[in-house]
Amino acid sequence: MEKKKYIELKDLEVYQLSRELSKIAWEIYSSMNYEQKKIIGDQFIRSTDSVGANISEGYARFHYLDKVKFYFYSRGSLSEAVEHWSELMLERNIITQEVFDEIKEIHTPLEVKLNNFIKTTYNQKKK
Repeated sequence: MEKKKYIELKDLEVYQLSRELSKIAWEIYSSMNYEQKKIIGDQFIRSTDSVGANISEGYARFHYLDKVKFYFYSRGSLSEAVEHWSELMLERNIITQEVFDEIKEIHTPLEVKLNNFIKTTYNQKKK
């Protein structure tokens, strides 16, 4: 009987990308003034950090449906952070187009990997 190899959370590409997104988000948040942080920044940093947090929590769960539930939360937080808060910050000139493009460069592959992660985890029930 072949023993399955365990992959650590920090070695998952989907998790690594979520941490990269959090780094960028923290740089943005740190440069905001108090008013910007309270109006938009707090929500932005929470949703961004929630992407990796939910991947981590789901990865620690045992049952595949429990895992998938947290990965769906992660996907929702990713959408909130990038497709809502980042776009608002761009419109309000809190971030530049260059910073927004940097966020989108991580968002696209992260979204794909997260969807694949959900599908792969869900398909584990068939094994």
